[in-house]
Amino acid sequence: MGHSHNHHGHHHAPANYGFAFGFGIILNSIFIVVEVIYGILGDSLALLADAGHNLSDVLGLIIAWIAVWLGKKAPSDKRTYGLKKSSIMAALFNAIFLLVAIGAIAWEAIGRFSSPAPVQGGTVIIVALIGIVINGTTALLFMSGRKKDLNIRGAFMHMAADALVSLGVVAAGVIIIWTEWQWLDPVVSLAIAAVILIGTWSLLRESVNLSLDAVPEGIDLKKVKAYLVNLPGVVDVHDLHIWPMSTTEAVLTVHLVRTETSDNDALIARAVRELHDSYGIEHATIQIEKGTFECQLAPDHMI
Repeated sequence: MGHSHNHHGHHHAPANYGFAFGFGIILNSIFIVVEVIYGILGDSLALLADAGHNLSDVLGLIIAWIAVWLGKKAPSDKRTYGLKKSSIMAALFNAIFLLVAIGAIAWEAIGRFSSPAPVQGGTVIIVALIGIVINGTTALLFMSGRKKDLNIRGAFMHMAADALVSLGVVAAGVIIIWTEWQWLDPVVSLAIAAVILIGTWSLLRESVNLSLDAVPEGIDLKKVKAYLVNLPGVVDVHDLHIWPMSTTEAVLTVHLVRTETSDNDALIARAVRELHDSYGIEHATIQIEKGTFECQLAPDHMI
């Protein structure tokens, strides 16, 4: 019986993401203050709603940034994988923050339908235009890493969504100026809530799945098993598990039954390399068993 563990180089976020996080946090914090002030002066729920949403984004960026820092901590005797899973917790917290913001926006907007207040459309337009520039610029800083890291994708998605929402607020301000339809302000607020909910759902679903050690999105368990079964000399594959170590790294453990075990080291080296290159699995632990070896794992541990 052979037992081997190996891994390839990790894909950490580029160094300039530190600048992206800092830039996004500082600019959006300033913008929140501006939105609150002019939202109160202009009596605009749309601006106040967007300020609340931007506050949740700033908190999310802070948590995501801390998680990136924690993920670089070295493993210890207590935490043998280090603190890499903090990135998954950060994504989950970020999604929860957004859901709370959605509830607050929707509740206040519904109340405004029964007692609409006058809105200063010019103020709304100017502040929202500033929001388009700030959120759009911040989103661009995260664009390159959105496909590799759930946290980076969340940051990009929320900043891009905020830019689109600000565009909607500009449209609402223009229409209010021309028509004096004050009810349009809470309608835009509900639209903001809907956009946030749609954008947050995939983040929430995936972060919950990763928290429960589900197979990461983008990795097909059946395809991985088919690849392992077709390796030279392999007659059976069992106890196959794939789960996330972080939002960017996946782990695999598996038992391979072989008729010929003299070339185990070469086979394991090949499998580890190809699992990394073809399926994005960073850490692979492979146990080789002879056909006459009876595995002692409980049936519920075997796939």
